[in-house]
Amino acid sequence: MSQIPADLRFARSHEWVKPLADGTVEIGISDHAQAALGDLVFVEVPSVGRSLAAGEACAVVESVKAASDVYSPIAGTVVAANADLASTPELINQDPYGSGWMIRLKPVDPAAVDSLLSATDYEAQLQAEGA
Repeated sequence: MSQIPADLRFARSHEWVKPLADGTVEIGISDHAQAALGDLVFVEVPSVGRSLAAGEACAVVESVKAASDVYSPIAGTVVAANADLASTPELINQDPYGSGWMIRLKPVDPAAVDSLLSATDYEAQLQAEGA
């Protein structure tokens, strides 16, 4: 079973969101998503300053199996991108909720995080998908 930290919110497309103390949010892909992709060999994250709409494709992860888009769970402006992923994409496999974070956003509407799935709801989605 995948790790699903209780303090995170999740998009149906398997991205997680973690509100940070400074009002920004950290975003990455879930443990389930990284496990489904397999060993990551390439990650491309958006540039700092890019504005993202909710649901917009904003990053790419490639594994030995497939390439997949990563979608922004909420609207906002990219304030940081995890540069370590360019040389060490396997950080997402090793620590998807920690050193494998992908971007930090300044949300257009901080309350939008509340509309995402709770850990319990995300777990129910995975069970419904047969994961």
